[in-house]
Amino acid sequence: MSDKQQRINSGFDNRSTAAEVLDGIDLTGKTAVVTGGYSGIGLETTRALAGAGATVIVPARRPDHAAKHLDGIERTEVDELDLADLDSVRDFAERRLADGRRIDLLVNNAGIMACPETRTDRGWELQFATNHLGHYALVNRLLPVLEGARVVMTSSGGHGNSPIRWDDPHFERGYDRWKAYGQSKTANILFAVELDRLAASAGVRAFALHPGAILTPLQRHIPVEEQREMGWMDEEGNPPDYFKTTEQGAATQTWAATSPQLEGMGGLYLEDCEVAEVSEEGSGVRPYAIDPVAAQRLWAFSAELTGVNAFA
Repeated sequence: MSDKQQRINSGFDNRSTAAEVLDGIDLTGKTAVVTGGYSGIGLETTRALAGAGATVIVPARRPDHAAKHLDGIERTEVDELDLADLDSVRDFAERRLADGRRIDLLVNNAGIMACPETRTDRGWELQFATNHLGHYALVNRLLPVLEGARVVMTSSGGHGNSPIRWDDPHFERGYDRWKAYGQSKTANILFAVELDRLAASAGVRAFALHPGAILTPLQRHIPVEEQREMGWMDEEGNPPDYFKTTEQGAATQTWAATSPQLEGMGGLYLEDCEVAEVSEEGSGVRPYAIDPVAAQRLWAFSAELTGVNAFA
């Protein structure tokens, strides 16, 4: 698998914006779904896709709240979805199937980071449940309307914090919020690897990505003082130079969803609008996150937990 992780010299970089990667691309007549598409880099992704002509459906746990943030952006629709609630995922998917529109672009952008220890009503650790299992169930239930689609998983360089903890995936023997986040982001990458293997014959190609470091509402659970200690902002709240704007942070997932440069490819991890290389540290993708055996194991585990598997 790692031999596929080779740069393609896209011509874009870490300062490219979502609007720039869409320059010259006409999405008229296309339908996109962007989870979390009303906040942070999700909002900028929605804005860019709609600006290129796509109709963008934005699922949100609080639809009224999302609608306020999307006010004034043409070709956007809001629907209800709570990724931590599998019944809500099923209901959203059933509405999409009943609607009958093909989904051309599915950007699974929503997520939570480093939250206090929280469990769903099924006892699942919330970051794993929201960031991975909810999106896993969503994609599987939407598969009938995804033929020929691009599926994009917004992962993170934080996947380097943890592989899948097969012996304790729900942190029942001691919670570490950063390892829990890292595990959920590793799961996003492994999911893209296995989805691409299973669905490529139907024209569905999957990608995962690191959007970069950006100050957005994703940091809501991290105290400001802690963010300063980590070097994420100075005393005035300004981020360091290597941080991206939200427009730049949205670029890689927008590129993944739309770029003709990625035609015929899939199962790849991207960063800075480029295919990332395999690395044991720093930037790039960890070998354990693209391991095809681990990807198949995670798929089976996720199917067992959720009771959903479109390929069974």
